[in-house]
Amino acid sequence: MRGSLPRAWLFVPGDSERKQTRALASGADALILDLEDSVAPGQRDTARARCAGLLGSSRAGPQLWVRVNPPGSDELAADLEALGAQALPHGVVLPKVSAPTELVALSDRLSGLEARRGQPQGAVRVLVIATETAAAVLNLPQYLPTLAAAPATLARLLGLTWGMEDLGAVLGASRRRAADGSLAPTFQLARSTCLLTAAALGVAAVDGVYTDYRDGAGLEQELRDSRADGFTGKLAIHPSQIGPIQDAFTPTDAECERARRVLAAFAAAGGAGVTSLEGEMLDRPHLLQAQRTLARAGKASP
Repeated sequence: MRGSLPRAWLFVPGDSERKQTRALASGADALILDLEDSVAPGQRDTARARCAGLLGSSRAGPQLWVRVNPPGSDELAADLEALGAQALPHGVVLPKVSAPTELVALSDRLSGLEARRGQPQGAVRVLVIATETAAAVLNLPQYLPTLAAAPATLARLLGLTWGMEDLGAVLGASRRRAADGSLAPTFQLARSTCLLTAAALGVAAVDGVYTDYRDGAGLEQELRDSRADGFTGKLAIHPSQIGPIQDAFTPTDAECERARRVLAAFAAAGGAGVTSLEGEMLDRPHLLQAQRTLARAGKASP
């Protein structure tokens, strides 16, 4: 699982052995061991020790990521120190980012940690929760110029995701969704801008959490929208959400067969930029979509 792009990312408190044991058996593609919101300040040292021990254990299973505390907090340095105690995580989830310069600063600190552990630069990837403050949403357009000037940071960045609950608290918003379950306009803006920024950077776009884990129908509808909009995966807060998320982001056999036929049509066209399949004109966007479908399915092209 180490080298693949996760579909289902499951949050689990860093200080809970019981929940971590359950999460490890959940089938999630990646676990996010949380040192931030789900851990009381007085329990953070305990959480760091537990996470470090789990990272140092020899085991197969999901990728292990760690959500550290926000940039500028006194807790972040302690988090990073603990992460280097035994073995490095697959990646770090960075919350409450207000500007991409904070991502560059984290990447520099991770490079120092990797050097001390004898690991190559960029071994620890980063997933940024990019919309948890008002400034964060307004600064999303700055990711392109900032990371163009910091190629090592861009290479380390696996993707962007977005957060609704913290943003809502900052705004003082009394609602996140309309009566039909659709996102209120401000949160739709944050989600869409995050998706566009990830695409412009060439990194993964991971959809945020669906907080009502008992509402299976609502999750299924949101997953249909997520997949159709172009997200590559989704954050989860409960093991029951893992299966539906993985199913939603795994191309079906019919989709894979269609993608193979598209690639075969382009191959038969001898490198032409335009071809046809069953009376439908195909051009480069169809080719790219077919390639992405097969890559996400882990299936080779013909």
